[in-house]
This record gives sequence, C-alpha cells and structure tokens, in this order.
Amino acid sequence: MKFLDIFFTAFHSLLVLFNLFGWIWKRTRRLNLICLLLTAGSWLILGIFYGLGYCPLTDWHFNILRKLGYTDLPNSYLGFLFTRLTGLQIDQALVDAVTLWGLIIALMISLYLNFRHWFKKPGERKEASG
Repeated sequence: MKFLDIFFTAFHSLLVLFNLFGWIWKRTRRLNLICLLLTAGSWLILGIFYGLGYCPLTDWHFNILRKLGYTDLPNSYLGFLFTRLTGLQIDQALVDAVTLWGLIIALMISLYLNFRHWFKKPGERKEASG
C-alpha cells in the first residue's frame, strides 16, 4: 500500500503539472490537450454520477490512504497535497477555485496553441505550412 501511495502521489502530481504546463512545448501540445479534455470530462461527465469535480485518481488514491490509516481527507487531491507538503490546512473553497481556474486557463491556452492555424488568414496558412 505504501508503494501505491508513493506511485499515486508522483503520478497524480506530475499529471497536474502536465495539465497546467504541457502546452509550453510544441511536441507535447496535442497530448496536453487530450489530458485536459479527459480531466474536464471526468470532472463534468463523471461528476454527474459521483459529484462535480470527480477524479478517479483521487478516489483510488484516497482509498489507499484510508487503508494506510489516513482520516479526515479533504475533498480534493490538491488540498491533500498542499497539507502533506506543508503541514498547513488550506481553505477548500480557495483550493477549488485555483484548481478550476488553472484548468480553464490551461485549456484555453492549449486550445489556442493547438488550433491557432485556424485563426490565420488563408495566405498566412500557406506561408506557415510551406
């Protein structure tokens, strides 16, 4: 169980960072957009059944943490991670707002960078591709 805790902490944290910043590198932009859309889909579509903002990774990780004896887990992974790293509690509404806005901003940037060629004039498209 301890290994799974370490795995989920590392994997989930890296996924959060990739969601936020994966659009920076041209080679990872398409994968970043896919990950962002899957994240938003989980939050919204699975959220219909499990609660808005539902993340299966958080659910699986928190189940492991409960088996390891953790209690009073927050509603979000980022709230848990902040407390785990700093030992401080953070307001859940703040965590939720920062998380949501982080996803929205990263998604807008990723969409723009992945589809910006659609916004160019016809003559500019040819020059950029050739």
